[in-house]
Amino acid sequence: MIELTPRDFTLSTDPFALFEEWFAEAEKSEPNDANAMALASAGADGLPDVRMVLMKGFDRQGWVFYTNSNSAKGRELAENMQAAVVFHWKSLRRQVRVRGSVEIVDKELADEYFVSRPLGSQIGAWASLQSSSLDSRETLEQAVEKYAAQFGNTAPPRPPHWNGYRIKPLYIEFWQDRRSRLHDRLIFKRPTTDAAFERDRLYP
Repeated sequence: MIELTPRDFTLSTDPFALFEEWFAEAEKSEPNDANAMALASAGADGLPDVRMVLMKGFDRQGWVFYTNSNSAKGRELAENMQAAVVFHWKSLRRQVRVRGSVEIVDKELADEYFVSRPLGSQIGAWASLQSSSLDSRETLEQAVEKYAAQFGNTAPPRPPHWNGYRIKPLYIEFWQDRRSRLHDRLIFKRPTTDAAFERDRLYP
């Protein structure tokens, strides 16, 4: 059984500081991708959808990820700028859930992150019509070859359809496994993103 951190986390009053602490511990203990999070969204039809994405930024404004805006999740977010994510760190037997509104990050931030990606990933962002029907793997590979030849060894610019999204939290829940399924649950919630958080503890 993984022990709790030296102090009881349910006494925490700052959700951002607590997430930063837990994420640092997860980076040390998870075998890979401690920044992986399940992203749930729903378009105008209200039908929920979920997939794994990678957190690529975090601060007191919220959690940031990047994607093709023409993808399924990009289209859903365009119709309903709200989302939820969950981090699950099995090595620590912990979860963090976040729900909130979504905004597109500044172009400068998206550009900065895009140039930090490997060249192959940059070209892939141009070549992939993400979430669209694909007749064969060969078609995708041909598109990669096309853009690789077009850009050569120079870093391509960020595609206009490739953006960063920030989840601005209205609800944050920290969950820690405990014996007999008597888990610890601490939540922070607020009515708007410019309001102060209220803190509460939940039954497991």
